[in-house]
Amino acid sequence: MKKLENKIAVITGAASGMGKAMAELFAQEGAKVIVSDMNSTDAEMVAESIRHQGGHAIGLKCDVSDEDQVKKLIHATVIEFGSLDILVNNAGIMDDFTPLERVSDQLWQKVLAVNVNGPFYTSREAISQMLKQGKGVIINIASIGGVMGGRAGVTYTTSKHALIGMSKNIGFTYAKKGVRCNVIAPGGVNTNIMKNAQPDEEGAALCSSGAGSMPRMGESDEIARIALFLASEDSSFVNGEVLVADGGWTAY
Repeated sequence: MKKLENKIAVITGAASGMGKAMAELFAQEGAKVIVSDMNSTDAEMVAESIRHQGGHAIGLKCDVSDEDQVKKLIHATVIEFGSLDILVNNAGIMDDFTPLERVSDQLWQKVLAVNVNGPFYTSREAISQMLKQGKGVIINIASIGGVMGGRAGVTYTTSKHALIGMSKNIGFTYAKKGVRCNVIAPGGVNTNIMKNAQPDEEGAALCSSGAGSMPRMGESDEIARIALFLASEDSSFVNGEVLVADGGWTAY
């Protein structure tokens, strides 16, 4: 039997990178996947590719920083499939490695809106359905920037620390009600998150000063396999945890 047979999974930021890899792997393992992304065209292309391979997926546009769009996403999922078993909060944005003194209110609010408010909105909507079912899994994609202080600018670093705290609280609060919440904290992974970025020169130099100690970059499918473990019953006793996946970088 497949690991996620007949499970319903919502994955945000799933039109590319780690989210896309998760959507494809989850579908291969039997899940019905809602491929959610700001880019509706690419989201539907991923869903179509999954369907072409014999899986079950639909693409839906959602800006996770918009509470109304999040409500529509979760409502549409429950209406279409009758349940929601797995939520992966993968959507996130960087902060161009901007140091504190150069962080504008606009940048601060934009990054926190996606990286903190987004998972908060989706989790709050999902938890109601999961509590009705008496079961559910939430997986939040943070970063080693959420456990270390010098891997990104102050805004991104703050957002990922906040996401880890949120996740631990959710995991503990709902442990006896059948809902688990865990975090994956990837190191450097080959994705397009830096596409169109305009890095702060000083901040980027500081944050990359230790990059030489990084054993290697990770790949999206490696993170997807960790997400599969956390989404499945293989991890039934894992809750409120932060799984760092960085090839040993932070061990140095």
